[in-house]
Amino acid sequence: MVQNPLQQYFRQPKIWVGLPSNGVYSESGTFDGDVSNMPIFGMTGMDEIILKTPDALITGESTIKIIQSCCPAIKNAWNISTIDTNLLYAAIKIATYGNTISVNHTCPECSSTHDYDVDLNFIVEFYNNCKYDGNLKLGDLVVKTKPLTYKQATDIAIKGFKLRQQLNQIQFLETEDEKSAAIANLFEELSAVQNEMYLHSVEQVEIADTVVTEQEFIIDWLKNCEKSQYDSVKEHVEKNRTAWDLPSFPVQCTDCTAESKIFVELDQSNFFEKA
Repeated sequence: MVQNPLQQYFRQPKIWVGLPSNGVYSESGTFDGDVSNMPIFGMTGMDEIILKTPDALITGESTIKIIQSCCPAIKNAWNISTIDTNLLYAAIKIATYGNTISVNHTCPECSSTHDYDVDLNFIVEFYNNCKYDGNLKLGDLVVKTKPLTYKQATDIAIKGFKLRQQLNQIQFLETEDEKSAAIANLFEELSAVQNEMYLHSVEQVEIADTVVTEQEFIIDWLKNCEKSQYDSVKEHVEKNRTAWDLPSFPVQCTDCTAESKIFVELDQSNFFEKA
């Protein structure tokens, strides 16, 4: 086979990063290579086009294609852990645009708007120092939790987004009885979607010499356990999720000198609040 004479001009990896999860929360076959030293390439022109495809953005498909394009060691990005995604987004942006990005921010005090440079290396370092706490002790039980995969998180977010859209349409129903019934039904469905996140987050439960890994048994326990136990699991999952949120950046308004914080959203598929 004749080698492409332009191959020497193909893109090259710009940086190397290690995954915070070390790949332990992903299925076999998700990665091919060393997850502690993964090469990251900048985006191609085709990748930029994918980011402008609305349907692919909403479903998360565009994010998957970009990650697999820029991180060739990742073979199935749907299965990567959500504690890895923000570091990967930051690394891809560094490889494509450089170490800093400009973020537009409106001062909450005087409403003036300015552009601020955000150092993406800070995000990479932040996640390199994060630790996931996967163990929860509940009396005789030891509950082992895990972060969601990108696929699980995306599916839950889309379900919640669609239900909130339906909630906005309730105002157009004709009678108050119809509105009340629809609201009650939708809030029940929203609650079920939120609970789905906690159900997916429990990997196993240990008691004495028994380790329960069967999901149907774990779900059965979570639906029938004491409220205090369920609340402890929920609090533990939320604490981990919050700990892995993107860090904020302090800024000072050049007009009124008021201090505020910038919150950067790196996943362009995240049009909707996570359920």
